[in-house]
This record gives sequence, structure tokens and C-alpha cells, in this order.
Amino acid sequence: MTGSRLAQRSYYGKALAELAAEDPKVVVMDADLAGSTKTSDFQKVCPERFVEVGIAEQNMIGIAAGLAASGKTVFASTFGVFATGRCWEQIRLGVAYPKTNVKIVATHCGISVGEDGASHQALEDISIMRSLPNMVVVAPADAYEAFAATKALAAYDGPAYMRMGRADFPTILNEGVEFRIGKATVLQEGNDVTIIGCGQMVSFCLEAAEKLRAEGISAEVINMSTIKPLDEEAIIESVKKTGCCVTAEEHSIIGGLGSAVAETLSGSICAPLERVGTKDTFGESGNPADLMVKYGLTAADIYDAAKKSISRKG
Repeated sequence: MTGSRLAQRSYYGKALAELAAEDPKVVVMDADLAGSTKTSDFQKVCPERFVEVGIAEQNMIGIAAGLAASGKTVFASTFGVFATGRCWEQIRLGVAYPKTNVKIVATHCGISVGEDGASHQALEDISIMRSLPNMVVVAPADAYEAFAATKALAAYDGPAYMRMGRADFPTILNEGVEFRIGKATVLQEGNDVTIIGCGQMVSFCLEAAEKLRAEGISAEVINMSTIKPLDEEAIIESVKKTGCCVTAEEHSIIGGLGSAVAETLSGSICAPLERVGTKDTFGESGNPADLMVKYGLTAADIYDAAKKSISRKG
């Protein structure tokens, strides 16, 4: 790890500001949360291509689809619960079905939103979006990858969803990291257990691997920053070697990364799988770190899941 703690949304804003000069087709939209989502960085340098729709998320997606149909590359942002829940029908019929070039980028996802409580803690957004045909789903591991993913999504012609957190958390990749849609990254090679994470949980995966290494257990850690299309080859290759697997996500275990990996393994290889994530529950208001502990989303939980997965190997 680099030791620095940065917010993904800040680097999303930086990437958008650069895109303002790099690509005249880029248009950015927001639903009354530009300061929080950091789309305001784009607004400052390119106000003529920034659209503030107010608290009208369905309208934002409809306008975004229309702009994309006219040849624009559109980034539409708000909080995760609103971006995927409030305007799902508009996304389905205006973005996914006709394959319009709209990138829905959500901030404030996961339980670590903290004090805002269950109404604002998106724990089902990956599930909602990966079920849509034609939709790319991305959850970058840190701020640097969020920057790179934003640039990659701008170059990609088609619908996409990217989720990010609210808080600063550790950077684990190098500034200038390459991001390729649909490709996982092996951060640490190992032979005894495969640990696959997305979002800020990747940093906890690396912490868990360190603790396992101290006990002589070799963990392979994979950053699965694209959840759809899933890098099935990377999963199968790793689990064939290690014989067991753990997934970790700041999201429900239903329909998210854990489900996607389970679907891959069920058709390819018989191996124990433990899923770290929220367990069919809403969140609550509280200190973000305390909530991560209460809902089982820590390095210690990943370590325990790895030990359990290893014990189940035939």
C-alpha cells in the first residue's frame, strides 16, 4: 500500500475535469449533489457542458439518454441509492435496452456512508445493475483506479455503471495504474486460498492476506474491479490452483460479486466459497468503522472466511 488515504469521488472529479479538455463530446450531469459527487470539478472548467437537473433523477437519465443518442458521451452522477433505485426503469429502457452511451457513476455506496443511515447506504446496487443486459459494472479499488476507470469508461462506447464510496480509504495501487474493462488484477500470488475483492474491500483483502502469511498460509489476492463483464478466466485459473475461494464486497452477498463468482465456479469447478458482505439486511446510522465491524466487513472477517474456506477443501 502507498499509505495515503484518498476519496475515489475526488479522483473521479479530477478525471472529469481532464476529460473536459480532452473530449468535446463529454457532457456531465448531476442531480443536486455536484459538490458531493465532485462533478463540480467539471462544472468549474466546462460549465457549458454541465447540466444540473436538480432532485429529478429519472429526468436526468432521460436527458442523458437523449444526449447520448445525439452523439454525446454522458456521465450522470448522484448517490448510489438514487442512481440505481429511483430511476431504474429509465435506465432499463433509455440506457441499457438501446445501448446508449451513458455512464452512470454513483458515489456514497456501501455501509461506510455511515451516519446517513439505511436510506442512503446502497447495498444492492451491483445486483440491480448487473442484471441489466448490455450494462458494464465497475467498482474500483481505490482513488487512482477510479481515475483510470473514468477515463476508460469515457473511451468505451456503451452503457456503464461505476460505484464508489464516500470516505477516504487506503490507496493500494500506483498513481497512473492501467484499467481495462473486464480484466481482473492479481495483486498477490498464492497457493492456498483465493481472495477476490472489489472496492475498498480490496485493501482489507490484502490485510487479511498478511495475517494469513504470518501463519504460513499463502493467499492469492485478486482485485475484481469489473464485476460485469466478469473475468471468469482469472477466477477459474486461480481457484484451480488454490482449491478454495473467498469474496469480499461492501454490498449484499445476494446478487453482487460473491454471487457472480459463485455462478462462475458452479459451472466450472467444485471448490468451497465463502462470501464476505452484508447478509440480506439493510444498514443503519452509525460511525462508518463501527458499522463495518458490526456487519462483518473487515480484514478480520476476510481472514476468518479464508480459514473456513481452507478447512472445507477436500
